[in-house]
Amino acid sequence: MRKLIYGFSVSLDGYINDREGSIDWSDPDDELHQFHNDRYRVIEISLHGRRLYELMAEYWPHVPADAPPIQREFAGLWTEKPKVVFSRTLTEVHWNSTLVSENAVEEVRRLKAGGDGVLEVGGASLAAALLPHGLIDEYQMFVMPVVLGGGTPFFPSLDQRIRLRLAETKHFNSATMLRYLVE
Repeated sequence: MRKLIYGFSVSLDGYINDREGSIDWSDPDDELHQFHNDRYRVIEISLHGRRLYELMAEYWPHVPADAPPIQREFAGLWTEKPKVVFSRTLTEVHWNSTLVSENAVEEVRRLKAGGDGVLEVGGASLAAALLPHGLIDEYQMFVMPVVLGGGTPFFPSLDQRIRLRLAETKHFNSATMLRYLVE
């Protein structure tokens, strides 16, 4: 069975974006960007909610030729990586993406059962829909040294506790990664 990872940059107070929806505070330095590039290579399929897909599709396929090499590298990785986009409002997707507009939970169950690689879920709303069903196996929080005071939380409100085990910490110049496995 494939493993599903939910990873995101997060503020010290637990938000993935600020009150206006901006993530400009989470721009990675070269060290962290290279880690994300390397990490993304092992992801078999990337699962996107509509908002994250639109954000990524607005920038990565159009990275200018004079952008830093590390950004051009990620642009190539992102456009080529198979993606499943979950949306009830989009009518088409591009860049090696498949659109799913019905029952995200069942589709993710099917994808997890379809191999033994690694899936990644991107977007807090999509992760929030999957989390109560026990579909996320690992959490990777890239904690940035900023307090936002509001925004979209990494974890939604839950009816039940989720027991986690700290599996790894990794320190970067601009963040600290906390990797947790679901017990």
